[in-house]
Amino acid sequence: MKNFLLLALMFLFPCFVSAQNNVYVINESFDGTSLPTGWVTMGNGTNNWYISLSNICGGKPNEARLSWSPPFNGISRLVSTPVDLTDISSAVLALKHYPSFFGANQAIVGVATSSDNGSTWNSVWSEQYNANGAYNILENITSPDMGKSNVLFCIYFEGNSSAISDWYFDDFEVYTIEDISVELTSIDVPAYVKYGNHEISFTIKNTGNAAIQTLKANYTIDGDKIEQTFYANVPSMEYQQFTFNTNFAFEANKKHELSVEISSVNDGNDDNSDNALSMDVTAAMSQTQRTPMIEHFSSSTCGPCVSVNTAMKALTANHQGEFTYTKYTSNGPGLGDPYFTEEGGTRMTYYNVLGVPQTFLDGTDQGYVAVTEDNFVARRNEAAFANVRGAFNIEGNIINVTADFMSYFDMENIRAFVTVNEKTTTGNVSTNGETEFHHVMMKILENAEGNIMNINAGEYQRLEFTYDMSSTNVEDMNDLEVSLWLQDYETKEIFNSHYAYEYTEHCYPVQNFSALLNNESCLLTLSWDAPEQGTPSGYNIYIDDELIEENYQENTFNDFTINDDKTHIAEVVAVYEDGKTSVGAAKIVKIWNDVIENDETSFNIYPNPAKDIVKISAINGQSSVVRIYNVMGMMVDKIEINSNNIEINISDYTSGVYFFNVEGKTVKVIKN
Repeated sequence: MKNFLLLALMFLFPCFVSAQNNVYVINESFDGTSLPTGWVTMGNGTNNWYISLSNICGGKPNEARLSWSPPFNGISRLVSTPVDLTDISSAVLALKHYPSFFGANQAIVGVATSSDNGSTWNSVWSEQYNANGAYNILENITSPDMGKSNVLFCIYFEGNSSAISDWYFDDFEVYTIEDISVELTSIDVPAYVKYGNHEISFTIKNTGNAAIQTLKANYTIDGDKIEQTFYANVPSMEYQQFTFNTNFAFEANKKHELSVEISSVNDGNDDNSDNALSMDVTAAMSQTQRTPMIEHFSSSTCGPCVSVNTAMKALTANHQGEFTYTKYTSNGPGLGDPYFTEEGGTRMTYYNVLGVPQTFLDGTDQGYVAVTEDNFVARRNEAAFANVRGAFNIEGNIINVTADFMSYFDMENIRAFVTVNEKTTTGNVSTNGETEFHHVMMKILENAEGNIMNINAGEYQRLEFTYDMSSTNVEDMNDLEVSLWLQDYETKEIFNSHYAYEYTEHCYPVQNFSALLNNESCLLTLSWDAPEQGTPSGYNIYIDDELIEENYQENTFNDFTINDDKTHIAEVVAVYEDGKTSVGAAKIVKIWNDVIENDETSFNIYPNPAKDIVKISAINGQSSVVRIYNVMGMMVDKIEINSNNIEINISDYTSGVYFFNVEGKTVKVIKN
């Protein structure tokens, strides 16, 4: 359960703030590129401390890192500049840290003080660890050095450094506290949700001396404010999560501004005067099954990589068809793996991988160990708001790849990745004793930094590649796989992934999909054109994520009624042989009144279908306003008619169905 909760929190939008009115003795977040000015190392392993660009502890990049190499056995200290503890008898210690062990080892980490320039150290907190993971320390501390004016603090490691690969530290704080003080630590709402009602939760830390009995808080979304008083009993230095009684209905395909504020504590003012956080929450129009993306950095010259490879093989064997996988070989240790490529090096730099083995699950660092069963299942069970499908075929040494990347919310500057892997290799056998390797990346198409694209909600973008694999390390052209995924390059979150269908033709999606709801009959009409290539065996039709027709044979469906005014989503997926599917085409269902034919109106709209120009002829010279909507109900243009004839240039419109509304009457126009 601990691993599940940890993973879930890692994928929430991170928003942390420090208490404003506590008096800080030390407040170090290690955000520079080198050890903080005036900080030194003492004891053993003085050359093992440095700054890493990672955020493995759960804070913001960067963080302090203790490496196992060069090996030592004893105590190694990272020591602060002197601080003044005059008139301070006790304080609070806060520290994030993450140990990464080799096998079943253990070691001690702690914090100590010294008032004689490091000759004598007094430990204020320590603990022995034997498991990888992120830990948050929050302790009341005291020391014989309290009350003195020239005191050093240190983070120390005690043990054999060979027991670990690395130990990370971040957000090292020592501060005095007020009687009543609360820190709003996070808004516990994912950055991406499906549209509809969702709870608004937040977590606080009692940074004061007194227990928290009452807490008044509010949340504001898009200008709407909800306030509530919470009753609790939160002891000093404890965390607690709260949830508002009033949910919020998120609109489909919209980014909402959410803020949470604490206004009073224990029926009075909080000593922390600025206790508010904010974030953006994007509501997707639908969701789909997630296929977690595993990225694995390894090398055939790496001894510790063997056990991780073995564990990953067991994990994937238990979850066939539920994952996508790419393994990048490293240029170290020693001479490194013979199959190392500069493209793999680009991914190492992107993730700040300084040594192997190291694994990532949907862009989140799992440390120097295999992805755990709990973490994989937890991520697999999280809904995805994007979809990926593709296929490849082979002509001699040439690989042809077609891939569609579809989203349920508007994506901008997103990166699509395509890697060609070999399922099993033996030619890169080296020094670690392994005789074969799996999912080894041979080529990244077209760019190791991803292919930048913008995707409108309910639509897709396509990538097509042709590449001569004879220039790569491929051993067998009949043993390839292609990994596809969508990633936010800034946050590193991967939205979804999929293997391309192997040695076959691409599963093309439907074209020109429209969804119209008649306001009077409440009848929903879906229509679409066949895919531009291929012959589907049928179509799967979904309304609000529910499959209502399977393997449907027609291109028009009008056997579904909607009797409420809620938002609904319709989607059509093309199905091919052996159960292969395309990405879907999805639309927000909108009500259209008086959709009429041209000959019933006081105006004519032609030609229909149209390519570049639509002409409107008004009768009796009437003045009108033309409002043009797309099938999602968004107005794309507004034009005034002041003459009998007008021409509207639609050459820049994307192909599809548009609705020309003239004085309350609407005509459907098809743009070729």
